[in-house]
Amino acid sequence: MRKFALPLLAWWLATAFPALADRLVVATEGAYPPFNYHDEQGRLTGFDVDIALALCRAMAAECELVAEEWDKLLDGLEQGRFDLVVASMARTPARAERADFSEYYYRTHSMFAGQANRHADVSPQTLAGLRLATGIDTIQAEFLQQRYRQSHILLARSQEEALAWLAEGKVDLVLSDSINLLSFLQSPAGSPFDYVGEPLADEILQAEARIAVAKGRRALLERINKAITTIRLNGSYDHINRQYIPFSVY
Repeated sequence: MRKFALPLLAWWLATAFPALADRLVVATEGAYPPFNYHDEQGRLTGFDVDIALALCRAMAAECELVAEEWDKLLDGLEQGRFDLVVASMARTPARAERADFSEYYYRTHSMFAGQANRHADVSPQTLAGLRLATGIDTIQAEFLQQRYRQSHILLARSQEEALAWLAEGKVDLVLSDSINLLSFLQSPAGSPFDYVGEPLADEILQAEARIAVAKGRRALLERINKAITTIRLNGSYDHINRQYIPFSVY
């Protein structure tokens, strides 16, 4: 009986207290302020990063945060390099074939940014022939490709790069999340620009950010959903929200 004591104890601990056995790798992009970016010391920070850490505390899990290029996040999830992705990712039919998604943890809208005095109307007809930019493999990219076929669509490696193109005069307008744009518009590079038009309402532009996990990891997904509720109730979520965004995004 003694030789089974330690294995039985380890099994009991992992079953009764699964968090004790947890070490989760959390991936984000690191190029989408104020949600995820690198600070002046090169450290990952932002709303997504702090939410991920709060969720890990709520799940009593030890977490390692890593940065990955946007278009490689789901690849890493499928390859088992990450346990979850916290990167302001919306659930789409194509992504749902590759990953399972949590309940939403914030909501927002997409808008254009550019020289507002030149582009008051953002209808597809008015913007025909103009250079419109956004990040590759985003819902904004799908929206532009589907709805603005008479415009020149340029896809950047990240929204940061798309906004750099705007600042450099390489594109006329950038489509992005309104809060991501707010961070840019408040920066020196974004000072000549403003929001253009109203928030866009379209079935392609889903406004809910969710956490992605590998297909079939239902137990982890349930724990994440419970943790989202926990940080909403214990005040952690509102504290993080106020640090980065001057209004509620839940």
